[in-house]
This record gives sequence, structure tokens and C-alpha cells, in this order.
Amino acid sequence: MDYRELGNTGLIVSRLCFGGLVIGPLQKNMSVEEGGEVVAEALRLGVNFIDTADLYDTYRHIKRAMDITGIKPVIASKSYAYDKEGAKRTVDRALTELGLDSIDCFLMHEQESEHTIRGHREALEYYLELKRQGVIKAVGISTHHIAAVKAAARMPEIDIIHPITNISGLGICDGTMEEMLSAIKEAYDNGKAIYGMKPFGGGNLLLSFKECLEFVTSIPYLHSIAIGMQSIEEVHMNVELFNDLEHANEKIRDYKPANKKKLHVDFWCEKCGTCIQRCRQKALSLENGKISVDYDKCVLCGYCSSSCPVFALKVY
Repeated sequence: MDYRELGNTGLIVSRLCFGGLVIGPLQKNMSVEEGGEVVAEALRLGVNFIDTADLYDTYRHIKRAMDITGIKPVIASKSYAYDKEGAKRTVDRALTELGLDSIDCFLMHEQESEHTIRGHREALEYYLELKRQGVIKAVGISTHHIAAVKAAARMPEIDIIHPITNISGLGICDGTMEEMLSAIKEAYDNGKAIYGMKPFGGGNLLLSFKECLEFVTSIPYLHSIAIGMQSIEEVHMNVELFNDLEHANEKIRDYKPANKKKLHVDFWCEKCGTCIQRCRQKALSLENGKISVDYDKCVLCGYCSSSCPVFALKVY
């Protein structure tokens, strides 16, 4: 496994990052025991970096993996908190459920521009105070927006940026992948730690798995790449590929995904429109009295599911 320093944070991370979204209730909804085993296998095989979030509800799965293996990985979490009270609540939850006294990285979730970062300033100041105390080692943002990458690139208090990076630019809300790469390069040149998300477009691009993997691993500005893994078999495949990227294309020449994930809307949907407001990709709409999904825009994040009052949306 290739390891790199995560920007200027002093944290050494594996090139392959375990994406914690997919094992939680927003997608596969694995039990703590089952999900913990998947994470544990990744840790055993050298993956030492895990991306999660308050929204994902996977802290207990990660703790289970740490208990099984005795391995403490580098953990990055995220929160939508915009004020001190909310920031404190989400950091406390992370530390409590992970069973830790400190956490490596804490990010402001889904930032859009300098304006949203400014709107979360009180939360950011709280994270920075915890960084001074040694409770958080590095502070940053996650984003689907080029504007937020550019803004964070120029902010000395931001250590880490977690942007969308895939061959089609699927999920980028304000431009092209070429423009995103330009913004990422600026951030990288400014010493920011950068780890990519959604290299396969949340699963939409799996039929182009070979091209997608080749694209993201060739980007010199990514210290790590977060990939969601829902099974021990997926862990084995991704670890094998990242252990020998030079010959990865030969190994995946005949790769055929077992299934193509989709966002499903169940029959008990109340058509309240909450999910439409929540979707940053503008992939949902109300047409002919039912929720319609534009699969060309949907990145299968499952965030709409968390906003649904009757739990009618699910990615599987």
C-alpha cells in the first residue's frame, strides 16, 4: 500500500481511503457487527484512513473494527453544524461513539462557497480551538463545488479539502472536472491536504470502472481517494488494485459490477418535497404526482434519505 503525508498535517495516510458512507443506514444499512468486519478487513490489509460523517451514523461500525483489530486508523469526520453548540454536539458524539479522546480530521460538510464557509464561521472557530487544544489535528471542508475549493485554498486556517473527483465530473455543482482540477491544483500548491470523493460517481460510473480508476489515480494532487466498500470482497479487490496500481488495468480488464445501484422511492412516499429541497444535485423533482429521479444528476449519496420524514428513499 502506498502511504503519503496528508498535505502539511503530519498525518500519514494510505492512498486508498475507506469511504464509510455506504455501510451505514443511508445505503446498505449493515449491522455494527457486519459493517465492523468489513472495515476491520480493510485495516488488516493496510488501509489506515477512514472517511465518515455525523450524518452517516457509522462511528460504531468503525469502533467495532478498531476493537477487533487493535488498529487505530486516521479518521476524518464531517458535520453540518454552523454554530458552536452544534459543532460541540457533533464532535462530542464522534469522540464518544468512537471511544476516542481526539480525532484526526474534522470537516465542515458540503460547503458551497466562501459565503457558506463564512456562514459556518462559529463552528469553524470551535474546531480551530479544539485543534489548539490537540483534540482535533486538522480542520477542513468537504464540497461538491469548485467555488468552495477555491475559497478554502486561500484560507490559511483550512488544512484539508475533500472534493468530488471523477472522470465525468458527475456531482460537481458549478462547473466541469477540468475546472475542478484547476482549483484542486491551486489548493495543492498552497499546501492543502486533498482527498477525493466519488471516483465512480457514487456507483453510476461503475461500468467504466477501469477508466475511472485510471483517471483518479493519475491526479497528482490527491493524497488519498475515498472509495465506499460494502463487502470484504470489495475490500480485497480495491486493496489489491491499490497495492499494484501499475498493473491495475490488467487486473480489472474483465471487471463486471455485480449490480448498478439506484435511488429508489418507495410507494409510501408522501410527496412532501423535503427531499427535493435537500438534493444539492437537483436530481429530484415532483412530476405527475410522484417524486422523479434524474439518474444523470444523482450521485447516490443517499442524503435525501436522511431528510425524508417517512424513510421512503433508499439507495440499493
